[in-house]
Amino acid sequence: MTAAAWDDQRARATLRRLFDTAVAAADPRSVLARHLPPKPTRGRVVVVGGGKSAAVMAAALEDAWPDVPLEGTVVTRYGHAVPTRRIEVIEASHPVPDANSEGGARRLLDRVRGLGPDDLVLALMSGGASALLAAPADGLTLADKQAVNRALLACGANITEMNAVRKHLSAIKGGRLAAAAAPARVVTLAISDVPGDDPAVIGSGPTVPDATTFAEARALVARYRLPVSPAVEARLRQDADETPKPGSLPHTEFRMIATPMMALTAMAEAARAAGLTPLILGDALEGEAREVGTLMAGIARSVRAHGAPLRPPAVLLSGGETTVTLGSGPTGTGGRNTEFLLGLGVALDGAAGIWAMAGDTDGIDGMDEIAGALLAPDSLARARALGLDPRASLARHDSHGFFGALDDLIVTGPTLTNVNDTRAILIA
Repeated sequence: MTAAAWDDQRARATLRRLFDTAVAAADPRSVLARHLPPKPTRGRVVVVGGGKSAAVMAAALEDAWPDVPLEGTVVTRYGHAVPTRRIEVIEASHPVPDANSEGGARRLLDRVRGLGPDDLVLALMSGGASALLAAPADGLTLADKQAVNRALLACGANITEMNAVRKHLSAIKGGRLAAAAAPARVVTLAISDVPGDDPAVIGSGPTVPDATTFAEARALVARYRLPVSPAVEARLRQDADETPKPGSLPHTEFRMIATPMMALTAMAEAARAAGLTPLILGDALEGEAREVGTLMAGIARSVRAHGAPLRPPAVLLSGGETTVTLGSGPTGTGGRNTEFLLGLGVALDGAAGIWAMAGDTDGIDGMDEIAGALLAPDSLARARALGLDPRASLARHDSHGFFGALDDLIVTGPTLTNVNDTRAILIA
């Protein structure tokens, strides 16, 4: 397909199709069954879980094992529940936990206590579990955890750093759920939403040994100048109550059922079918969202002008999780994907023949029910015609407002999966 064939309508439709392909590649209803362990012949099967995909994972498990007695509880985000027959589903708040987050986490701990060596615990974990499973450690309240969570979300810390702090304020994270289940066998089935697919970071690793320490958590609080209560300060000095460390949970097994790279690979196949040459730049890109956008603009310009690192028509694919650091001034509404796109758009400044899409595969970018957005060569010109200043919108972190005014937002509703952000830049 020649570059001339890529008009605006075709480019937009292709980019949206690539996003839908990424979501479909991580659908638990399609991928979970093939990763299950052999059906147990004795003992109880207790199902626990947390995350935006927890309920649909539970339903997929019930469908895969219709003849196995299942019991248990999973906690998912409000609006993400699906009908289940044997497994209890609790809805709770994300990204800031609420009373249901605490009650649900306590319920999971109660479910696994008192099991024996013949029993099997299936832990269904996905993105969002850190907020959805919020059982404060002794001496802390839910309000303490809520305040820390809000501060972490605004400070610019990456997900690994955020979870290192969360684990040390929790009664369930950082391997403590698996420790409570001993001596039962624990098999975790997980959907990764974190750069690098580190099992200890997904949902703050309730069933995974934790290599981070209280000392590291204290250092992160100091580095980001997080305002924490005296109770949190005191908790972070309880080094004797460390999380379970590597090698201390021999009864556990971890299986990854969907990852960002799996989604990007599916996108690449769909791009080839559409006549594009794909290049996957990585599945774990991090950094300030607008700055990553500026960097990507330089690569896209090189493809367009010089045919390097590949010749157009092409698409640059990437995943990972950028950050947005809020300043002290007034802000609009936005998320890391739309801020990435706005940074990209400002850097491209209307360059011809370049379109882009960025979206979170869970359907939620930032705090709003918005998955992401589309950027076109004429986006900045259309915005200025409406009286919008792209640079001012970027300075106010008002990327949702910017792309909403252009009617270029991607709104999917809950996708019931989460393999983090996905980005595609189409160069004709």
